[in-house]
Amino acid sequence: MSPTTTGRHAGEPATRRAEEPASGEQPGSLAGEEANAKPAGPATVDESAPQTISGGHLVAKALKAEGVDTIFTLCGGHIIDIYDGCVDEGIAVIDVRHEQVAAHAADGYARITGRPGCAVVTAGPGTTDAVTGVANALRAESPMLLIGGQGALSQHKMGSLQDLPHVDMMTPITKFAATVPHTSRAADLVSMAFREAFAGAPGPSFLEIPRDVLDARVPLENARIPEPGRYRASTRSAGDPADVERLADLLVHARKPAILLGSQVWTARATEPATELVRALNIPAYMNGAGRGTLPPGDPHHFQLSRRYAFDNADVIVIVGTPFDFRMGYGKRLSADATVVQVDLDYRTVGKNRDIDLGLVGDPGQILAAVAQAASGRVDTGAVGRKPWLEELRAVEEKAKLKRLPLQHSDANPIHPYRLVHEINEFLTEDSIYIGDGGDIVTFSGQVVQPKSPGHWMDPGPLGTLGVGIPFVLAAKHARPDQEVVALFGDGAFSLTGWDFETLVRFDLPFVGIVGNNSSMNQIRYGQAQKYGLARERIGNTLGDVPYDQFARMLGGYGEEVRDPADIAPALRRARESGKPSLINVWVDPDAYAPGTMNQTMYK
Repeated sequence: MSPTTTGRHAGEPATRRAEEPASGEQPGSLAGEEANAKPAGPATVDESAPQTISGGHLVAKALKAEGVDTIFTLCGGHIIDIYDGCVDEGIAVIDVRHEQVAAHAADGYARITGRPGCAVVTAGPGTTDAVTGVANALRAESPMLLIGGQGALSQHKMGSLQDLPHVDMMTPITKFAATVPHTSRAADLVSMAFREAFAGAPGPSFLEIPRDVLDARVPLENARIPEPGRYRASTRSAGDPADVERLADLLVHARKPAILLGSQVWTARATEPATELVRALNIPAYMNGAGRGTLPPGDPHHFQLSRRYAFDNADVIVIVGTPFDFRMGYGKRLSADATVVQVDLDYRTVGKNRDIDLGLVGDPGQILAAVAQAASGRVDTGAVGRKPWLEELRAVEEKAKLKRLPLQHSDANPIHPYRLVHEINEFLTEDSIYIGDGGDIVTFSGQVVQPKSPGHWMDPGPLGTLGVGIPFVLAAKHARPDQEVVALFGDGAFSLTGWDFETLVRFDLPFVGIVGNNSSMNQIRYGQAQKYGLARERIGNTLGDVPYDQFARMLGGYGEEVRDPADIAPALRRARESGKPSLINVWVDPDAYAPGTMNQTMYK
């Protein structure tokens, strides 16, 4: 790839490095002298001169030291020296069509790999376009770095191209935001930004780099480049040993315990200790966010549809790695009579919005492993004592499934969304990474689609950002090229970032995409109808009947239209076999709403 030197959002003169003369010029000579000049002899190299390095190359070296192997970007004249450095360091440059996509992809890359994600965007509107992706990463606790360009320091406050107060704007939605003040500090500040991103609960950081700082060269000996493995401390705290013992005692003696495994279980790669704990102590487990898939479907301790019943009737409830936010009813959905324990990476989250009986701050994997060890060999941990409780919950699960089963097998036309998500769930393999991007249609899928393995569920997270789907597909398929990626989009969500379907075609990243198309923003439409009546239900939320299958084919991908529910499964198989980025445009019933939408749970 050959990045251009033109500005992303406005005309900008090309910039050349100081040692490269413009076409038709020779330093120190006149045009008339050039014609008579004799060919120069071989250039001599002053080996005693100090080796120099540019700011962009320092940034690339620091990214490499952090384990970054890919940057997601949209080009601009302020940032191109970083590209040059990335080429030398072997870092892949994935260029997209919108900076929001770059930021979401960096977020997604961090989630799927466990390594920090990185997006690089130009100054001004390039950086503001990325704000939503950074904010989403903050609420989702995803470690990423956004690097933004900036006008030259020598032009400070002069009104340079695309000049904005980026750091001031980014400070409220990052864990760390700073300007690189000098070329020699470029690598140091990259590593500092990543250290902050991994402190406590992970999150995003932001650096702006003025253009003259990035392009300037400094003696290599004056630039600190942190050495991999030599500037990090362990963050895997196991919590207070006394509290670990107390939690073990609570779980050993509980009659009806329940545990919720949230996103931090995957973030901390705590799948194994979480699984060992629930099996050793015979505890029913519920999963949300990226924690889905910690236990596979069919596991005797895997529960999904009985969560409300469990939280109403449990005597001990352990919440691991998820806050008491709107998804938890701010803690009100937990029984007032239960003993509530919260485990989290972030001290600020523990006990927020609801009082708890015990809080442990630290790495979820280390804490859960320590609790299992503390409880091992205790006489009250046998399966017999918990068997009636698990059977009670399983009966609630089966009743909920049976109630919904006719809709999952419905032959209605237009297609019922439950039938669509049922077919998707049947289609997934153990290696399929599932991505949900939408409102009402993804609410349906959350009740039916069950990832078969840990780390195989991706959704926006608690910010509720639409448009993450294509960027997450880009990140997941680039990071895991041998795994299948399946994405379900609402038609409204897809339209926000869907043009980067072309990026997936350009980089040959096949995936199976499904658009649940009802030509509406249905989650909002339902609330509007309830609040203002049917006469005003479609104000501001109705979309055109867009044939997304044709959109996919236009951009070089695979596309099919589905109107009959019997055609869903064959279309999905053909998309898989096509070896291309694909969109199956499924027309779903616009008057069918998910229970969560009808209960407006997101607002309660």
